[in-house]
Formats: sequence, C-alpha cells, structure tokens
Amino acid sequence: MLNAWIEGIGLLGPGLDGWPQALAVLRGEAGWAHAPAALPAPELLPAAERRRASRIVKATLAAGLQACRQAGRDPASLPGVFASSGGDGHNCHAICELLAGEDRQVSPTRFHNSVHNAAAGYWSIATGATPASQTLSAHDASFAAGLLEAMAQVATGGQPVLLLASDSDHPEPLRACRPVPDASALALVLAPAPGPCALARLSLPCRGALAEGVADTVQSVTARTDAALAARLQALSSMAAALPPWLGLPLLAALAAPAAAGRTRPHVQPQAQPVALTYLPPQVLRVEITPLAASPAAP
Repeated sequence: MLNAWIEGIGLLGPGLDGWPQALAVLRGEAGWAHAPAALPAPELLPAAERRRASRIVKATLAAGLQACRQAGRDPASLPGVFASSGGDGHNCHAICELLAGEDRQVSPTRFHNSVHNAAAGYWSIATGATPASQTLSAHDASFAAGLLEAMAQVATGGQPVLLLASDSDHPEPLRACRPVPDASALALVLAPAPGPCALARLSLPCRGALAEGVADTVQSVTARTDAALAARLQALSSMAAALPPWLGLPLLAALAAPAAAGRTRPHVQPQAQPVALTYLPPQVLRVEITPLAASPAAP
C-alpha cells in the first residue's frame, strides 16, 4: 500500500472558501448556497505579477496557502504537484480572439500565462519555493492523477508534498465544448508519517488502485452514513461534478462523514472509508481515507 497523511486542506470555489466552511457544510452544520468563487488578490506576489495574475493563479495561491497554514508547513519548503484539466480558460479565449482578428500580435504577458505550468511558476514567485514541481493534466482525471503522483512522491521521497489542483472557467464559445462554470481549487499537504496536524491517512494499493467502476460523488459518499444529509447536499454534489478540481471533494466528504455520524452514534470509531475517484473512463482511482479523530480538526 501507498500511505500518506493529510496535514492541511485548502479549498476554494463557488460558495465555499476554506476547509472550516466546507467541513461545516459536509457535516450538515451549515448550508451551502451557490455564489461565484471569491478570488482574493494574491498579496504575496510582487506588484507587477499581481496585476498579471489570472483567475486560476488567484485560486491556486489561495487554496495552497490555506493548506500550508493548516499543516504548519513553510510553502517554500514543499515539492509541488500541480494538476489542471484546462489551465487558464480566459487567457486561452483572449489569445484565440487575437489570432482570429487582423492584429495577430500576442503580448508577452498573454503568452507566458498560456503555458500549462503558469500557476506553478506564480506559486514559486509568491512563496519562494525552490523544490521540484510537477505539472500535469488528465482532463477530468486531473485531480486523481495528481493525487497518484503526489502519493508516489511522498512514498519514494519520504518528505511532505503539496498537491494543488485548480482550474478556471471558459468563456463562450469555449464553454460550449468545456462547460466548466467557475474557478476552483483543492489543495492537500501530504506527509509520509502522522504528525501533530495530521487529519487522516490516505491509502491505495500499489496494484489494483485503478479499476473499472463508477466514481463516487459527495452525495453517494454522504449517503452511506446520513441519507437526509446526502439529500441536502445534492446541489453541492452537482456543482462539484462540474468542477475538475472538486472531483476530489468526495474524499473530503468521506473525511467529514464519521463526524456527521457521531452526532447520533457518538461511540462509533472512525473506520477506513473507501472512495472511488474520477479517473479516465471506464476506470476510477480507488483510495481509502481513515480519519485520525472522530471530529476532524479545522483551524
């Protein structure tokens, strides 16, 4: 088995900003309502880069810093795995408009924001991170592919790794082909051993983790312990299914599930929760998440 311990969680997207808010929603302690993703200004960037920062860069920095702060880790010290299904949709749209017009001169800023590892570059500039980073894309499988890469790095390198999945929406007419409705990000700090900030253990078999099956949703995971709560989370579950980074949200729903069940069954001890994450059809990535406490901590 490959094992890694979740020390920090960062989350940003429609109606959610941060793990504490998401945990309250997934426990049924607060409701979720759709609202455009709130993208904070990337204050860690120098002024020139701050002006150039795109929606995906803002989402990446916000979620990554949330995860690092919760884990108590210096972001400059962490190797990174950056996963994105489509990169900066607005920048791609703008370049396509330029190339379709008479003036086909693409500005240097547009060009350097068009590369798929732009978010990783801005992260390095903002935090001073110098460890190696990987940037990958696998369409809707991008979060799961990033998780697989990050867990492999934790196992082989023996040091914490930051996984950061992010995407932005696409304007029309690209949205008709790729209907991603908003910017979103999901970040995890993964460590090779449990420490004082550890929230849960992630496990996947070295063989057989990829198998044919049906991917879990927030609703399907929650329904295992609380059918009424699962019904209330239907809208959030539908939104998560439309946002590539949030295809990892069923993992967080499984982390929150024991705490939600504990309200009515306080003596139930956390058990390993199987989760099938979206991968390249017809495959899913099968993982297990074991909370380390009945009530996952939120800062």
